[in-house]
Amino acid sequence: MNGGKDSEKVGLKSWQLKLHTIIFEADTKSGKLFDVVLLWAILISVILVMAESVKELRIGYEDLFHYSEWFFTVLFTIEYILRIVSTKRPLKYVFSFYGIIDLLSLLPTYLALFFIDTRSLRVIRSLRLLRVFRVLKLARFVKESDLIVDALKNSRYRITVFLFGVLAVTSIMGTVMYLVETPEAGFTSIPRSIYWAIVTLTTVGFGDIAPQSELGQFIASIVMVLGYAIIAIPTGIITGEVIKNADKSPTNTQVCINCHLDKHDDDAKYCKNCGEKL
Repeated sequence: MNGGKDSEKVGLKSWQLKLHTIIFEADTKSGKLFDVVLLWAILISVILVMAESVKELRIGYEDLFHYSEWFFTVLFTIEYILRIVSTKRPLKYVFSFYGIIDLLSLLPTYLALFFIDTRSLRVIRSLRLLRVFRVLKLARFVKESDLIVDALKNSRYRITVFLFGVLAVTSIMGTVMYLVETPEAGFTSIPRSIYWAIVTLTTVGFGDIAPQSELGQFIASIVMVLGYAIIAIPTGIITGEVIKNADKSPTNTQVCINCHLDKHDDDAKYCKNCGEKL
């Protein structure tokens, strides 16, 4: 009786409401089982996509790759359809981040049916690489990923200011090196010198350009030391936000059936975004 009343409130049939609980939430035994099965399916499918790129494996196990790809494609297609039919506003899910990712992981296999794999259309095969987008589906199973996303959002202004500072330092150092070093050393222009400054500041050090004069090497040493300090700054900013948000992070896994918001307080009964009953 309660299930029927709840389904009437949200505008869905009882089977759709039950399906939504299993697919979008993980509080129930069936919901956890669904997530675990789907998680393994995603991992195995991604591993097979990577293995198929190895020529020896692709030739030796061509049939295995072919049939397994269609198996997982059909499986994820069914999952995609079930997600659409179990929500009150299907288009909201279709055009959501995860909805687009789910579609991108399906399209390559189906597109292969409509294109002939000839040498002139060789580029079409690259679309199949989009199947690796399935790995992004894993994010919905990692609750801690929300902490990282929130930390990045909350610290975006400080990180933006920091990046502008880095660009200023690299521009100045690159210009100085252009004046100090000669074109024979590789510093043929200010943009190329700035490229050297970025590579050095980030401690990558390709070695394609290197200062030859003693003054240039001294300046390069300063840039290298600055690189270690600069790398630590954004790490500290984001870590601070993660720690601050960790205590506030709710454990509620309920997803709004109307707007798909999944960040609710543990004792929430209604969606804080649209007011829909949870």
